[in-house]
Amino acid sequence: MSLLKLSQAVAIIDAALAEGRKRNFSLLAVAVLDPGGHVIAFKREDGASFLRFELAYGKAWGALAMGFGSRELAERAGKQPAFINALAAVTQGRMVPSPGGVLVTGADGQVLGAVGISGDTGDNDEVCALAGIAAAGLSAIPGAKAKPA
Repeated sequence: MSLLKLSQAVAIIDAALAEGRKRNFSLLAVAVLDPGGHVIAFKREDGASFLRFELAYGKAWGALAMGFGSRELAERAGKQPAFINALAAVTQGRMVPSPGGVLVTGADGQVLGAVGISGDTGDNDEVCALAGIAAAGLSAIPGAKAKPA
């Protein structure tokens, strides 16, 4: 079983934050979780809201729990609000159905964990997650088709 290493998690976070700065996005927070939903690493930019951890974590956790990126959760929320409300209830509000939660896979396609980012729009959070994952030499599954940046 492949594991997402701390060094890879930190590389993802640093590259994602660098992408946010390059694009002049709002201040970001980035969480990287293992396949069981446990935090491997987290960083919040100076001045970012203290609530950003819960939002970033919820995006990544929801992606892991459902097996697809949080973009898909967001789309399903619009189409199946009763189902998303039920998920919110059974997960005690842990899932955040907004783009920015992305599954991380290895070369063999095995899910190694997930990245969740919060701070800007969901679309922009996802752009940074994808950049961070690519910079670490890993692959990403954002869920439904991502919109071009």
